[in-house]
Amino acid sequence: MTLPGADELGTATSRRGSARPYVAAALAMVAFASNSLLTRAALDGASIDAATFSSIRIASGAAMLVLLMALRRRPATDRPTRGSALPSAALLFLYAAAFSFAYTRIGAGTGALLLFGVVQTVMYSSAIARGERPGAMGWSGLALAAVGLVVLVAPGVHAPDLGGALLMAVAGVAWAGYTLRGRSAQDALGSTARNFVWALPFAGVLEAGAILGDRGAVHVTPTGVLLAVLSGAVASGLGYALWYAVLPRLSGIQAGIIQLSPAPLAVLGGLVLLGEGLTWRVVLASALVLSGVAIGLVAPRYGVPRTPYRRS
Repeated sequence: MTLPGADELGTATSRRGSARPYVAAALAMVAFASNSLLTRAALDGASIDAATFSSIRIASGAAMLVLLMALRRRPATDRPTRGSALPSAALLFLYAAAFSFAYTRIGAGTGALLLFGVVQTVMYSSAIARGERPGAMGWSGLALAAVGLVVLVAPGVHAPDLGGALLMAVAGVAWAGYTLRGRSAQDALGSTARNFVWALPFAGVLEAGAILGDRGAVHVTPTGVLLAVLSGAVASGLGYALWYAVLPRLSGIQAGIIQLSPAPLAVLGGLVLLGEGLTWRVVLASALVLSGVAIGLVAPRYGVPRTPYRRS
């Protein structure tokens, strides 16, 4: 690969002890957290509507990934059939659309924490369903993360909008399903690029429905378009490419722990950049969810061999 390929990161990154993989992984996590901040900034500021933001994000992400595929030195290694690829594209679209509509109603930090918690809970539950046995420590971590999610969305003062929370939960389930479907992909970058391209028709249907359903709800400004392109091309396209380039250099546990970081980064970014308030509910839920998932990641599991977590 050229930019997105692990073989093009340089000989220094081939050594697990090098600092470069961790620097690259940190940049990828900043990109993932930026998706929440860019989306919230665009939609909370009414710079663009959620349907158009989703469509532009998918289109610009597809364009960036196709460009990266064209620049790399080797062809795609796996070519799934339409029947096997369309469900992944549909899940990718569902994630992006629910993610955008959720951020019309909830803050960046709360949304990132919900998304992260739901994704990790679904992934962990899937591992249990496949036959892995987490043991007492693993069950404790899962329970702790679940309690954190309940604390975050429970009714009361400073509770997030219920509709927004449910939409972000849908986005989390869709992203987890998309990830699970991509676990066996031999060419992660090629598979991701293909899924983005095949998600374009779904995005077109969403945009057409928004225009036909309520023309007044569809609005676009240069600022909104710029934020959507940054979210799709940079935070998603380049972020995914960078993550896939460095992922082979990390162990499964390292990769999982590193992926704890987007949620607190989004909370901090929302506080500093977007002026979002920091409530006791968000602080407590963050501590519970992140602690629970961290415990689950390092806990020994029994049964089916553990498969490293991957974003597809």
